[in-house]
Amino acid sequence: MRAKALMVLGTASSVGKSLTVAALCRILKQDGYDVAPFKAQNMALNSFATREGHEIGRAQAMQAQAAGVEPHVDMNPILLKPTSDVGSQVILNGVAVGNHHAVEYFGHMPRWRDEVVRAYERLASRHQVVVLEGAGSPVEMNLKDRDVVNLSMAEAADAACLLVADIDRGGVFASLVGTFALLEPTERARFGGFLVNKFRGDVGLFSDGVVDLERRLSQPCLGVIRYLHDHGVDDEDGLSLERRAVRPRSGMSDDLRVCVVALPYLANFTDFTALEQQPGVVVYYAREPSEADRADVLIVPGSKNTIPDLVWVERTGWGTRVRAHAAARRPLLGICGGFQMLGRAVRDPHRTESEREAVEGLGLLDVSTVMTREKVTRQATARLVDRARLGAASADPEFAGYEIHLGTTTRAKGVAPFFHLVRAGEREPRLDGAVDADGLVMGTYLHGLFDSAAGLRVLLAHWRRLCGKAHADGPIVDPLVERERRYDALAAHYRRDLRMDLVYRMLGIEPRK
Repeated sequence: MRAKALMVLGTASSVGKSLTVAALCRILKQDGYDVAPFKAQNMALNSFATREGHEIGRAQAMQAQAAGVEPHVDMNPILLKPTSDVGSQVILNGVAVGNHHAVEYFGHMPRWRDEVVRAYERLASRHQVVVLEGAGSPVEMNLKDRDVVNLSMAEAADAACLLVADIDRGGVFASLVGTFALLEPTERARFGGFLVNKFRGDVGLFSDGVVDLERRLSQPCLGVIRYLHDHGVDDEDGLSLERRAVRPRSGMSDDLRVCVVALPYLANFTDFTALEQQPGVVVYYAREPSEADRADVLIVPGSKNTIPDLVWVERTGWGTRVRAHAAARRPLLGICGGFQMLGRAVRDPHRTESEREAVEGLGLLDVSTVMTREKVTRQATARLVDRARLGAASADPEFAGYEIHLGTTTRAKGVAPFFHLVRAGEREPRLDGAVDADGLVMGTYLHGLFDSAAGLRVLLAHWRRLCGKAHADGPIVDPLVERERRYDALAAHYRRDLRMDLVYRMLGIEPRK
């Protein structure tokens, strides 16, 4: 039996489509339905490795978690990871198939459309309800004939549609009226209402606006969703970094100040969501090297384009800043591409990321990396190789996360690895990462290493000890428990303002609670 389909479209990018889909998935799950998310084509540098080893957009993994189902590649058959202003790496059905410029990508549109429809049909055959997400605006007239993610997908899924507009950015009347005006009659017939998102202040003051919009659009308002501060749910892309960047204040002597280098191609900043939620920890993202002056811990994060980002690091003065941080004997961590940058050199003989064959690294770990053609995408668990080096002789925490990377990294003789790592589907552990003799400089390929409460406790205690910070007496906020609490809070926030009776009517099903 084919699933019922509801599609969330937006008047523009970043109006709240991803969060709305997540909220609807959690609400439908709470109401007893087997629900799954779907986005035909996603463009983002934040990605996730499924249990089967496929790469999908992080937003769809987050939405699947909200729905209470395992993330699967059929939820996001096409992922575009920008490699420049005009090109992207294309991930098709979870596997990288090459880098394409926009014109070249559009030339393969019949193939992409067939693939996304097949993925949707597989997904819809396994669930009762599918909540689809669009991208940007559905009425970009120069792109409609090449659309695989908005209205053409709504037609393929026979989905009822709702339109989300962001009132916080201004122009909500023009964006809603303009969007509906550009819809063809057959497209307009799919819509069952509109949603006004991110409202600040007294919602009652907008009641006249709702009446006027309903009259102009001949569509019901499904709700005016109040602005949600600090939702703590993983974001889709780097547009949210400035919102998340909390600069440390002077006088915060006991807080552990963690600075993440805001690389141009920063990937998977969702690695740090769990850190941001810990009491006594301040996480902030910095583009200028001077902003890292007061950092206790410096993190060089993952990168979609390690070599171009490494060139940027040296050109902008970040290389000098990172080396000075290590010389001052303050903790330094590199994750994935950041780990590669901390080594002696990065070589790219196949030109998979750039036109440069080799670039010197920051030289803080005695390792070297060679980029390969094949990408590693695997979930993994890991345990510390040398617990005593991190002050954890009496603990043996398990870390759970995933790998998404190009390249193999070789340690020089005598360099200690960070983890014994076991990839999903394998029995024998691998040695991962590197740690210097004092446990000050560390690198790993494991994304999500902060999402395990026991491991997070060890790492924070180690960093506090190195920085001479008072040990936090309070309990660690368990990232997995907190994630579920946040999804429930997101659903409750939407339930307060969303007319779910109309949503159920659009779906043609009955609420079970």
